[in-house]
Amino acid sequence: MADLSPQELRVLAAVAAAGGFSAAGAALGLTQSAVSHSVRGSEAKVGAVLFERGRGGASPTPAGERAVALARRILRMYEVLGAEARGAGRDTVAGVLRIAAFRSAALHLLPPALERLTARHPGIRPEVRVVRELGAGTAGEVAAGRADLGIATLNATGGGAGGATGAGGSVPAGAAAPGRLLTGVLREEAYALVHPAGHPDPRALPLLDWDENCGSYTRDWWRAQDWIPRATVKAEDDGMVLTMVGRGLGMAILPELSLREATDAVDITGLGPSGPVRRVGYVTTPESASTLAVRALIRELRSEAG
Repeated sequence: MADLSPQELRVLAAVAAAGGFSAAGAALGLTQSAVSHSVRGSEAKVGAVLFERGRGGASPTPAGERAVALARRILRMYEVLGAEARGAGRDTVAGVLRIAAFRSAALHLLPPALERLTARHPGIRPEVRVVRELGAGTAGEVAAGRADLGIATLNATGGGAGGATGAGGSVPAGAAAPGRLLTGVLREEAYALVHPAGHPDPRALPLLDWDENCGSYTRDWWRAQDWIPRATVKAEDDGMVLTMVGRGLGMAILPELSLREATDAVDITGLGPSGPVRRVGYVTTPESASTLAVRALIRELRSEAG
C-alpha cells in the first residue's frame, strides 16, 4: 500500500471537520475537485471507502473515522517534531499542548499543575477544552486526535465488592485502553453523601443527580442500596447539583473533586469503607506519551494528586 502524504492526511482531516469537500477546499485553499481527487486517491491507497457522499455533504464511514483520527494524530506529530528536536537534551519544552478535561478536574486538578508547568516551561501554551464525560468523553478526544492528553474518569470500583465497569466516558485503568490509548491513575476518591446542613434525616430526601455522574460505573453498589431512590432531578453538572442540595431540594452522592465547591449550606457524610470509589487519571496516545510536553504535564499532575 502506498503511503499517504501529509497533504492527503490534511485533506482527510479537513473534510471530516468541514462536513463536505467544498468547505474543506475553502479551508485549505483548494478547489472542490482537488479535494475530491485527493480523497479518491487516499481511498484507493487505503483500500476502503472513507466518506459517504451525499447531497448534504460528506461524512466519515467507520473506516473513515478511524483513518481521520489517525491522520490527526500523525499530523500532530509533524507539528511537534521541531519542538521535540529543539528541546532534546536541554530540559526545555515549547509549543501548544492540547488538553481535554471534565469539569471538576478542569476546575480543581488541572490549574495548579498548569501553573507549575508553565512556570518551569514558559514556552508551553496550554489549550484546555472542558468535555463532558458522556459517550467517548475526554478519552474520545484523545483517540480522535483532538487532544494530546485527557483527564478522564477511569473505571471505578465499588468498595469491597470490587466494582463494576459501566457506561459513559469511562476507560480502563492500566497500561492500555481501547484504541491503544495509554492511561495512568492520578487519584482515587471516595463518594460521599451530601445533604442540606442540619437536616435530621438526609436519606429520606429526594435524590439529585447529573448525567455524568459515575454511578453508572459503580452499578452494583448503587443497586445494593435500598435507601437510594431514583433521581427526581437530573441537573446539567455536579456544580448545579451541589447548589440545589444547598437550597434544600434534596440529597446527592458526589465524588471528592465535586465537593471542593461545597459551602456551609451543606453537610458531607462519608459512605464507609464499602462505599464507591472512582479513579481519575490521564489518557494519552502512545506517540504523545513520548513527547516532552505531555511527559512534563503528567509529572505535574502526579505531583498535584500527591
